[in-house]
Amino acid sequence: MKDLDINFPLDKFEKLIIDIGWESLDDWFNFWNNKRNILSIDQYWNNKVNDDWIWGLALPLLSQAYKFQNNFSDRKIIGISALPGTGKTTLGKWLEAISLKLNFKIAVISIDDFYLPSNEMKLAIKNNPWNVSRGFPGSHSVKLMHEKLLNWKITGELNVPVFDKSLRNGLGDRSHWRLDNPDLLILEGWFLGVKPYSIDTNYRPINTTNLSLHESSYVLKIQNNLKEYLDIWTLIDNIWHLKPLKIEYMNIWKTNQEKEMFLKKGNALIDEKLSNFLRMLNVSIPHKSFDVIKSYALLLIDQERNLVESGLNL
Repeated sequence: MKDLDINFPLDKFEKLIIDIGWESLDDWFNFWNNKRNILSIDQYWNNKVNDDWIWGLALPLLSQAYKFQNNFSDRKIIGISALPGTGKTTLGKWLEAISLKLNFKIAVISIDDFYLPSNEMKLAIKNNPWNVSRGFPGSHSVKLMHEKLLNWKITGELNVPVFDKSLRNGLGDRSHWRLDNPDLLILEGWFLGVKPYSIDTNYRPINTTNLSLHESSYVLKIQNNLKEYLDIWTLIDNIWHLKPLKIEYMNIWKTNQEKEMFLKKGNALIDEKLSNFLRMLNVSIPHKSFDVIKSYALLLIDQERNLVESGLNL
């Protein structure tokens, strides 16, 4: 890996690679280096993507999927927990495409695909302090998600809704259902793996100093909503947590993501709608919750989304 532009420490990274199932880092590097011609990097990442993103995140994640596929008979779900605007969508499309070249099939779905249908959503988001149309725990069909994931684990048949954020003038809605038979499933979401704080602990993670009264009470409601997601988290075999060094970086990433969506689809969150959505993302779940996600791998990124650490979350 000497010729690559990589800035994260390799000792931690090698432990991750060995845990995934390779003899050594050199062995792993040679395995993928020999397959460079099928990796289609430039096809999926328009801007020149950093070596560290490919070799520190995309290929290790694909490696685990590959080993799961070859070494286990039961169907596995890998989770990707990453804040909005991080780059999960592009990564997901690449993983789906490249898995086929390796003779197995990955399907990447988002928690957002399970947003409630528009009529139920109106009730679920009513009177939220940020006046947002979706996004926080409590705006998803959690029972449907559990049912569909469990059914896939048992039968191999995937039948899930697909949510299009550009519908209903940017409010979003379900556009169609996806029928598929993948070998491995990846579920991604911005609060994937986040658990509610236990009511019986003395620790008060919710810092109410920067919140309005309305926000404070609603944040407690969201903590209650999070309990419904715990059954989903138990279906996930391993979580990969892509975490910024500072949560504030998300504001820039999300803003850029919405600008791109506006250029592509003519609809996106802008102005007050965008600032309200960012406020919701910043305060609806206490930042401390993201520090205690029980993940298999932890990947730290800086403001430019360079990988500064990639390793097991021990």
